[in-house]
Amino acid sequence: MSHLAPLISDLALILISAGIMTLLFKKLKQPLVLGYIVAGFVCSPHFTFTPSVVDADNIQTWSEIGVIFLLFALGLEFSFKKLMKVGGSAVISACTIIFCMILVGVFVGWMFGWKQMDCIYLGGMLAMSSTTIIYKAFDDLGLRQQRFAGLVLSILILEDILAIVLMVMLSTMAVSKNFEGSEMIYSIGKLVFFLILWFVVGIYLIPLFLKRARKLMSDETLLIVSLALCFGMVVLAARVGFSPAFGAFIMGSILAETVESEHIDKLVAPVKDLFGAIFFVSVGMMVDPNMIVEYIWPILAIVVAILLGQTIFGTGGVLLSGQSLKIAMQCGFSLTQIGEFAFIIAALGVSLNVTSSFLYPIVVAVSVITTFLTPYMIRLSGPAYGWVDRHLPVFWKHLLERYSVGVQPVNHQNNWKKLLGAIVRITLIYLVLSIAMVVLSFNLFLPLLISALGGFWGKVLGAVVTILLISPFLRAMIMKKNHSIEFKALWADSRFNHAPLISIVLLRIVLAVLFVVYIIKYLFQASAALMVGIAILVVLLMIFSRFLKKQSIGMERVFVQNLRSKEIKKAYLGESQPEYAGRLLDRDLHLSDFVVPADSLWGGKTLMELDFGKKYGVHVASIIRGAHRINIPGGGNRIFPNDKLQVIGTDEQLSVFSGQLEKVAEGYKDEDFENREMYLKQFVIARNSPFCGRTIRESGIRNKYHCLVVGIESADDSNLRQPEVSFELQKGDVVWVVGEEKNLNALFEASEVTAKAE
Repeated sequence: MSHLAPLISDLALILISAGIMTLLFKKLKQPLVLGYIVAGFVCSPHFTFTPSVVDADNIQTWSEIGVIFLLFALGLEFSFKKLMKVGGSAVISACTIIFCMILVGVFVGWMFGWKQMDCIYLGGMLAMSSTTIIYKAFDDLGLRQQRFAGLVLSILILEDILAIVLMVMLSTMAVSKNFEGSEMIYSIGKLVFFLILWFVVGIYLIPLFLKRARKLMSDETLLIVSLALCFGMVVLAARVGFSPAFGAFIMGSILAETVESEHIDKLVAPVKDLFGAIFFVSVGMMVDPNMIVEYIWPILAIVVAILLGQTIFGTGGVLLSGQSLKIAMQCGFSLTQIGEFAFIIAALGVSLNVTSSFLYPIVVAVSVITTFLTPYMIRLSGPAYGWVDRHLPVFWKHLLERYSVGVQPVNHQNNWKKLLGAIVRITLIYLVLSIAMVVLSFNLFLPLLISALGGFWGKVLGAVVTILLISPFLRAMIMKKNHSIEFKALWADSRFNHAPLISIVLLRIVLAVLFVVYIIKYLFQASAALMVGIAILVVLLMIFSRFLKKQSIGMERVFVQNLRSKEIKKAYLGESQPEYAGRLLDRDLHLSDFVVPADSLWGGKTLMELDFGKKYGVHVASIIRGAHRINIPGGGNRIFPNDKLQVIGTDEQLSVFSGQLEKVAEGYKDEDFENREMYLKQFVIARNSPFCGRTIRESGIRNKYHCLVVGIESADDSNLRQPEVSFELQKGDVVWVVGEEKNLNALFEASEVTAKAE
């Protein structure tokens, strides 16, 4: 008998258990995550009635891979641009909920006398609601289209990204075991630095690489390349001190901005599902019934803390953001559970050996309980709001109503805010890129140059190379926004603005000079005056260099194009509205999409014939036909069934247009479909037939009688053949025709009349 490796037998046991449980939980209409956890418990040593996993260490390694895939897939669904669009309500609500729930978790742990790190990790676990479970609950209850559901999903988007940041912070605290403010500031600064560096470099290089290699990218190749990028970032993140899951999330979020993101997501989904299942099964293997019994009171206390904490602080956070009491309570009652991120944070604590062994099974038990309670809590929000509304004093009702009406998002930004915000963003990005280039040059190029040219000349050339590498970034940092609309408006608005504006420019020049001074000081021993003088001269050359200007503009243009390529493609295919659509709102105009029905009266007609502008006052901006787009179509362009029309008009005009578009051909409204059946029949060409001696085209069988000649048996040849339209019909030919019954009868009557006359 051949030997079977324990890993294979363990994997077989895990997948069999997971398969059975997923079918069972699917039948019970429960989240599959719970099925995986139960499957893990069934195949664990704690459940003695079934075979158990032999090598738990290997399964733990596979579960870590599962976390990587889960975070990579989450990153593919995430978008930094989407994060910027969630709105102030979601930001205020998410930050309030996370901060308060961390305090609740720390307090509960402290109340039971747990050690400090257990309390902190428990707070992190309680702060994150389960995206998967809430999505599932909303779908089952049919609530996805309601207003509060959209706000809840926006809050979950923010919680996901803040969970990643929290994981980085917890990892740093666990490794350093230092809770001083300076250590936290350093960790946050390090996180911001690498986030900006990886995102900017990734958005610049990866779309270019995928575009160049597109012809070589089959599904298999694209999957391998995507996973290679994922695990490459995992290794890089681990090297610089972050968790591997953080690196997977960052690469996923970078790929999410590419045109291929949706394709990659579909390719990765089966792999993610496999390893994700193994991860959740490994979570279930950690469940020890004896430990749950031992810690039953902490489990119940944590469940109550989640239910009350999320209900109170979730409602309060949404109220604080300016929403009504009803929406706030619906949101708060929807967030009362923990899920996948709680498991990931718990696994992080176990892998770093900073949390106690009892914390993992406690969190799993709490997650199971709160998951089962989630649909009931969502349903309870309605009656709870009704009770609160009846018992709330009138004064508080009016106060909340005025607050929810009064807190509106502020769209107006003055020129100073716009200018300073843009300059801070630009300066930060280019400083990060410059620092990265200096580090790269000093660690890669400088040693090679010194070994090849010797100490002095190697340092000289190293300094030149380093300054050349950072010069496009320094010039962009100095010159960007100096000729912007805001800058010019502020300059022309008041002479008192001149000094602050000049100071901003000088401050950025000083930063660039300090960079060059640092490079010179690092490589050479020279007086301060000489270093500053050389640095000022170098920076001036950068400012006046037209070559560097072209370089910096070109790099920025490529970055912006890569960042917007996905949106541009979606707008081209009609999957999203173009950017200009939002600007029409100021003119009471809208851009709406309409699909031409298959039986529309307009199908096959030109825009000139339809004359939409004169009849309805609307204008067709684009016609989208599959993957082909016609922008600003002319009067000679025809529209066809299933075309998507992008039409500009007012609400009233578009409403009338929509009604007319949906009208079908009048002759097809009440037709008897039985009379449209097609038949195959035959007739013989008589000597005096109007068809005798004529070609098929000249006979009018198709154009006049709407029948189709499909075959002919000649008088001298009994074989049926398919003729050309130029075939001449002769006496005795048997003509096989296809057509509707009424048309065939008309054709045969014409032939019979001729025969009788004869």
